[in-house]
Amino acid sequence: MPLLPKTNPNQILSPQLLAQLERLELVSRKIFRGRMKGERRSKRKGQSVEFSDFRNYVPGDDLRFIDWNLYARLEKLFLKMFLEEEDLHFYALIDASGSMNFGTPTKLEYAKQLAAALGFIGLCRADRVKIETLGSSRRAPGPTLRGRKSLWQMVEYLEGIEPGETISLAQGVKDFCLRNSGKGILVLITDLLDKAGYEAALRTLVAQSMDVYVIQLLSPEELDPDVKGDLKLIDCEDQDIAEITVSRPLIDRYKRTLAAFLEGAREFCTRRGMSYLMTSTETPVETLVANYLRRRGLVR
Repeated sequence: MPLLPKTNPNQILSPQLLAQLERLELVSRKIFRGRMKGERRSKRKGQSVEFSDFRNYVPGDDLRFIDWNLYARLEKLFLKMFLEEEDLHFYALIDASGSMNFGTPTKLEYAKQLAAALGFIGLCRADRVKIETLGSSRRAPGPTLRGRKSLWQMVEYLEGIEPGETISLAQGVKDFCLRNSGKGILVLITDLLDKAGYEAALRTLVAQSMDVYVIQLLSPEELDPDVKGDLKLIDCEDQDIAEITVSRPLIDRYKRTLAAFLEGAREFCTRRGMSYLMTSTETPVETLVANYLRRRGLVR
């Protein structure tokens, strides 16, 4: 049976994309202890059916794991070690502010598809998947999902996300960290467009000791605006008004300012051990996941 009907025009993930994602898995650059047995090989040694190595016996070790055949030959005690399988906790935190409701497709629609793609990869590997928005509250947190059977629940939650949350980036991240104390991979999907700045929010994430990926989404119109003449600009979040006359020198200045902003965000993340990636909503999600995020080490 197909996981999603091919006749559904509003589906977040197409059957073709699902088939590509099934072959991938999420990868953490850090070692986190999972709560339940999963399908991934841990770098830690534990108890399973697959042998890994020997080590010298230390008083207090479990006698059941002593290799007595080796002791009979060498008259030394060695302990058998096995690869341990564990699950991973994957978080996707989506910015659903007013500025994300821009572009074709909108940045929020793209963010939801990207979160769904990464979440599905985790579900296929029995990881714990949790998707939330900056405005999620303790009373209405996103569901914690596990296993392929949870795909529909994940898609239903994502389709229910609407733009227009008024919470700041810093406060939204702080609330998220208070709700979720678990370790794992965190992907923050945002345009980083907050008048108060993004620095405080990202510092909060660094303090959580998670494996953090910051994916900044911008629309083609933001990267290369095609406007001219006298315009009245109204901020979609606080209704602030600015009247401008668009000229070629002004567009050039805008592009220089944007380039400096993007470089500053990249450097800020890199210096603090976070992975940063800026992408246009023109980039297909399958290309972003299979190529760019694979090179960044998030998937393999």
